[in-house]
Amino acid sequence: MEWFKRLSNTIDYIESNLDGEISYEEAAKIACCSTYYFQRMFSYVAGTSLSDYIRRRRMTQAGFELQSTDIKVLDVALKYGYTSPTSFNRAFQNVHGIPPTAAKSQGSVLNAYPPIKFSIKVTGGNAMPYRIEKKEPMRIVGIRIPLTEDMEENKKLVPPFWNRVLQSSRFEEICKLSNQSPYGVLGITAYQSSSEIYYYIAASTDRPVPAEMFEYEIPGATWVIFKGDGRFKESIQSIFKRFLTEWLPFSGYVYAELPDIEVYPISKEKSQEGHFEVWIAVKKEKES
Repeated sequence: MEWFKRLSNTIDYIESNLDGEISYEEAAKIACCSTYYFQRMFSYVAGTSLSDYIRRRRMTQAGFELQSTDIKVLDVALKYGYTSPTSFNRAFQNVHGIPPTAAKSQGSVLNAYPPIKFSIKVTGGNAMPYRIEKKEPMRIVGIRIPLTEDMEENKKLVPPFWNRVLQSSRFEEICKLSNQSPYGVLGITAYQSSSEIYYYIAASTDRPVPAEMFEYEIPGATWVIFKGDGRFKESIQSIFKRFLTEWLPFSGYVYAELPDIEVYPISKEKSQEGHFEVWIAVKKEKES
């Protein structure tokens, strides 16, 4: 429940500052987590990135003002933080499908994106099997690419990385490394600092590090582990959303802000679907 209250407070903060400066750091502070992990969790819960949500809300308000007042387009642009008319026109058209000047015409159709509301809803019938496991630090070895703090940019980087690995001999090398739990091919985002964020395709292992691969140690933690079956991308996104909106608020745990681990089967067919696990580090609320 406390998690929902914190998210609601961050939305209140964003709404009260749509025509001013919105600090991601302040929003994350209200949610009691780091800036990077707040953006990551927000994207799963809201189904859109934090930057896109703010952009849609600002353009919704801009559309209301252009349709209902005599305010000039340039003044609206400046009010919502756009010093360049070109960038405002682009943002407005991306949301509404028409330029801001056309919004003043009678009968013009705009898109309204209301603010997100977090509430407890009765949802039933869909079990969410899980298990809790405590583990000592785990060592992973594999290949990696650098990421940024921009969640939308990362979404463009990770899928092509997987495609390259699946089509190379590196995939089989990683499969052969796996000899410790969690067994399988792992997809891991490791945040060390704002300038050191990496996505690993790796294996949990005690074997030596092959040439041109990297090792990384994930701290010991308590893990909640969910199993899934289906298309990897869609199913894993669904598990993260259900974890944040259905499991976490009532569990007595909080998110531990450690690397999330996606565990994929070792398969010569290199399928895009099948059985998988998601490991998410948590800790008791009193420990946070």
